[in-house]
Amino acid sequence: MADTYDIMVIGSGPGGYIAAIRAAQLGKKVAVVEREHMGGICLNWGCIPTKALLRSAEIYGHMVHAKDYGLSAEKFGFDIGDVVKRSRGVAGQLSQGVNGLMKKNKIDVIWGEAKIVKKGEVKVSKTEKAAVEPQVPTPRGVLPEGTYKAKHIIIATGARPRVLPGIEPDGEKIWTYFEAMKPKTMPKSVLVMGSGAIGIEFASFYRALGAEVTVVELLPQILPVEDAEIAALARKQFEKRGLKFLTDAKVTKVEKTKSGVKADIEGKDGNKQSIDADVLISAVGVQGNIEGLGLEELGVKTDRGTIQIDGYGRTNVDGIYAIGDVAGPPMLAHKAEHEGVICVEKIAGLDGVHPTDKLKVPGCTYCEPQIASVGLTEAKAKEAGREIRVGRFPFIGNGKAIALGEPNGLVKTIFDKKTGELLGAHMVGPEVTELIQGFVVSMNLETTEEELMHTIFPHPTLSETMKESVLDAYGRVLNI
Repeated sequence: MADTYDIMVIGSGPGGYIAAIRAAQLGKKVAVVEREHMGGICLNWGCIPTKALLRSAEIYGHMVHAKDYGLSAEKFGFDIGDVVKRSRGVAGQLSQGVNGLMKKNKIDVIWGEAKIVKKGEVKVSKTEKAAVEPQVPTPRGVLPEGTYKAKHIIIATGARPRVLPGIEPDGEKIWTYFEAMKPKTMPKSVLVMGSGAIGIEFASFYRALGAEVTVVELLPQILPVEDAEIAALARKQFEKRGLKFLTDAKVTKVEKTKSGVKADIEGKDGNKQSIDADVLISAVGVQGNIEGLGLEELGVKTDRGTIQIDGYGRTNVDGIYAIGDVAGPPMLAHKAEHEGVICVEKIAGLDGVHPTDKLKVPGCTYCEPQIASVGLTEAKAKEAGREIRVGRFPFIGNGKAIALGEPNGLVKTIFDKKTGELLGAHMVGPEVTELIQGFVVSMNLETTEEELMHTIFPHPTLSETMKESVLDAYGRVLNI
């Protein structure tokens, strides 16, 4: 092929399509190679459709407790097929939106499997997966398979569910998040392996709709990456909703039965038990899509299934970059987007481009109650040798939370005792996934405790819990 691009992006997920758009904005000639879905896993099978499912479950939960709000809701229920249909519709709408963005920014889209055959050269082969996706109306129509040249190649191929030997998903009784997002019937009982964000969100969804749910976690703490105090409080709230947890435990064997699955579980103390369930959801992490790209032949360094990069997305091979899940944790869409922008701006030679600071990447879990965090946990801050001040404020002391009927939760802030630097913020409670950004901005601006305490927060809002937590760290809390 005669086509030569300034930048070619392999993968159109949040990192890939955002990188392509930013490159186009900077006047670069850009192409995106996609084998299956515009928008990648996030838009089609991850972040977005799961939030649609969880919203349905949240509204259903409010209907169940209508009496608590002085309301009456009779003869209500749900149709799992309609719940899934709405979720898929939301995903489809956004995927088509990405198609439109490609056309608007004059970005070429090439459907197929990409392989970097040598530096600056990408071969695109036909893939059956692309047949399920409507062809994108790119400025030059549908580009054919073949070999394309590019000065810079950005790998944004994402990740897929990790599979444990002997517990391979079959799409019927053993699920990954793909199957968990589109159940044909509503299971009466669910066993979830893993209590990270994916596992907890599905556990919360199925429990809210009435299923008996048990979560098995290998580590002693659920939500292992979260602050221990926040995770413990979240666990209590989950258990009040009927979720069951087995921590310090592992699934050693799974047997398919006529009615579902039978799982053998062994605790750290050696105790063993068996659990029967309609389905098992495997949520034990994800692994990067690094196969078939030609990385080994090119000498691109990888580590534990992901591509090694610096803070600008650069690999050890000149002209080849990686962003998003394929480049390692935290495996979050917003991290991928940020890395995409940083990578492209560095390629373009813009001044003042800062490397990605992973400590300032917020994490959100959209269960009920919600969980959100940024920066160091209390334990990590102490491990780093920092002298700290810790502030806490419970939602029971917030008027808006009480009015919402959601007074259970906590905001926890961690400051450097000497400098007043905000080192971390951790939250569990209503809408904390929206609130956390206030602390993210504060950390990015290097805000001190004094500036936060002098900031006026509107009343009555949930955000007041944030200021009160800061005040508590310095012995000045007002409403508790």
